[in-house]
Amino acid sequence: MPEVLIYTTRFCPYCIRARMLLDSKNVKYTDIRVDAQPQRRAEMEQRSKRTSVPQIFIDDYHVGGCDDLFALEAAGELNKKLGFDD
Repeated sequence: MPEVLIYTTRFCPYCIRARMLLDSKNVKYTDIRVDAQPQRRAEMEQRSKRTSVPQIFIDDYHVGGCDDLFALEAAGELNKKLGFDD
């Protein structure tokens, strides 16, 4: 199973939607709250080259934000990236 990491803030609606999608698939992920750990924001920006949350990674693959995660799901690619057998 690949490692899933998501940089979020507590009240961001896009972060909530992304977590809900991952939760619905029973995906274990590491949630790094950059509002609670502001020193991690620079790490997120360096890895993603973006300043907005959420920023989602599956192993070393940068998914992007919430819309990108849902686009992968709609294209039928998210399960493959997560290592699920369809």
